[in-house]
Amino acid sequence: MLRLTLNRPDKLNSFNEEMHLALRAQIERAHHDHAVRAVLLTGAGRGFCAGQDLGDRDPRKGGPKPDLGQTLETFYNPTLRLIRSLEKPVVCAVNGVAAGAGANIAFACDIVLAAKSAKFIQAFAKIGLVPDAGGTWSLARILGEPRAKALALTAEPLMAEKAADWG
Repeated sequence: MLRLTLNRPDKLNSFNEEMHLALRAQIERAHHDHAVRAVLLTGAGRGFCAGQDLGDRDPRKGGPKPDLGQTLETFYNPTLRLIRSLEKPVVCAVNGVAAGAGANIAFACDIVLAAKSAKFIQAFAKIGLVPDAGGTWSLARILGEPRAKALALTAEPLMAEKAADWG
């Protein structure tokens, strides 16, 4: 088994470019390494993943205008396609918060194990976005359209116990 740990606990394991590239490299390794029979994905510290680290993309800090679409096409989408196409089980162990793209990465996995402390948040509505990183597809597929819409439009947390009840 290949154990992968998102390891930026001081930032709730939110993604920066380095972490994107490291995760993708390991998922590619799982595709090609016959000794890897399964993948376990988890997060270090008190949360699984808070999604994209937007701190370095604050337009008030100057610099080029952030292009989140480019981030999706360059980083999230290729990695999510690799996870979904892996012919080995991918298990996600979620502790604490899984927010935004972090929640949607968990939902792309074959099995999600959630600690009682886990909560899944589609936080996009709070910053004027729609769920990305496969969220609009996976939420509706997993939960059904009405529940998916409610989570996406309200950004209300889905606690582990309720997530288990909902399947």
